[in-house]
Amino acid sequence: MHAIRAASAALLGLGALALPAQPAVAADGGGTTPFGFSVLPSTITAGGQVTLRIDRSNGGCKGDVTITSGIFDSVRIAAHRSSTTTTVDFDLKVGAVYRVTFTCDGASGSTGLTVAGSRPVTPTPVPDAVPRAVRAGAGGTVAGFDLREVGLGAALVAGSVGAAYHFSRRRAGEDGGA
Repeated sequence: MHAIRAASAALLGLGALALPAQPAVAADGGGTTPFGFSVLPSTITAGGQVTLRIDRSNGGCKGDVTITSGIFDSVRIAAHRSSTTTTVDFDLKVGAVYRVTFTCDGASGSTGLTVAGSRPVTPTPVPDAVPRAVRAGAGGTVAGFDLREVGLGAALVAGSVGAAYHFSRRRAGEDGGA
């Protein structure tokens, strides 16, 4: 049994290493850009966060990068930075692929960002702090005494006890006589 578990773990580990997820890198119109870019992850749920990256190592992009899409507000990456994180909108069509366009030094490239199945649960609002202590411990005091309610409660209890007695005596009479 131990050998089966070890073999399964080894195969899963090898599969994870052999098939790494590639970042979404594409260029507009099938052409190439002088810089690389990526959107991680390439599939996101509505309201999730994505990391937008620009490859500055090849020298193709030296200035600010503007990133636009219909899935989030326009984002800018400063010249001295290579990535930023943004939150996608909540009201997205599930399964749709939205275009994300990177523009730097007059060159543009774009890639797709896919919206995954379920929408995230809206966070539960945190209740406001109570400004003072809660009044407690007043239950059963004479201040809430109402004679009509006490009489009605006593009548209900007496009626249920009487009905139980009646049905128990009636059944006992039927069982004893047969």
